[in-house]
Amino acid sequence: MVNNFTYKLLRITIFVLLSYTLILPCLATIPRKLALVQPQPLILKYHNGPLLKGNLTVNLIWYGKFSPIQRSIIVDFITSLSSKNVETSKPSVSSWWEIIGRYRGGPCSITLGKQVFDEGYSLGKILTSSKLVVLSSRLAHKGAINVVLTSDDVASEDFCMNTCGSHGYNYAGRHKKVRVPYAWVGNPGKQCPGQCAWPFHQPMFGPQLPPLVAPNGDVGVDGMVINLATVLAGAVTNPFNSGYFQGPAEGALEAVSACTGIFGSGSFPGFPGKVLIDPYTKASFNAYGLYGRKYLLPAIWDPKTFSCKTLL
Repeated sequence: MVNNFTYKLLRITIFVLLSYTLILPCLATIPRKLALVQPQPLILKYHNGPLLKGNLTVNLIWYGKFSPIQRSIIVDFITSLSSKNVETSKPSVSSWWEIIGRYRGGPCSITLGKQVFDEGYSLGKILTSSKLVVLSSRLAHKGAINVVLTSDDVASEDFCMNTCGSHGYNYAGRHKKVRVPYAWVGNPGKQCPGQCAWPFHQPMFGPQLPPLVAPNGDVGVDGMVINLATVLAGAVTNPFNSGYFQGPAEGALEAVSACTGIFGSGSFPGFPGKVLIDPYTKASFNAYGLYGRKYLLPAIWDPKTFSCKTLL
């Protein structure tokens, strides 16, 4: 039932490096006309299923220990997604989210809902997929996405091995017939920053370029924002495994995971692309949020241009 997204950055990087090693010695013999061949556009097929649209509430289930500052970083991000009536600088978090409105489902406005705090690790510090479903069900109701956020001392199934977060759905209502989407994101600060907090930490493999400075000073939580943005976009555009995706339904490429590793124009494996730099903190970002927050957000596949759309 759980529709995990798998980050492809490390595999792509290794593939590209090997490809360059094999191809570069032969470039002098390649006819110029081959360089003019355009790459095929990236297509996420729409599978005719329902999408989330209209007014959507995001409830947060905090599992484990988070500081007030860490919580505020994520809460401010959620609040910034649909802040059209509040003046913000450009490029903004809300303008990033507006790209989702280009999908068949239309605009989707996000409102922060309820928050649950489980600092006592009621289900232990090792969570299976089924336990994540149980946690997400604590606030399950129609018209909401329940997001489970696990602290950096909680190990979740497949976390750091082949996923940085996931989304899926379970059933609610009197007769358990209402499908309610949920999502999960873990804090990778201590467990796998090279996999799930890149580009704020050097990757485990591939080009070892200097990491970017996290915009809110927290490698783990700023990495969580990137992964949260990824699963929220996936949950809205492919909530029930029948929306927009490429490949098999399980582990499919979705609205953001199809654009892994791209944060600005000119990106390539190991290099996130053009970003803004705070003159005082030297932090890297590409979107302004509310209350002076800055965030680095991944590219989204644009169904109008069939390409990965960035803010810069």
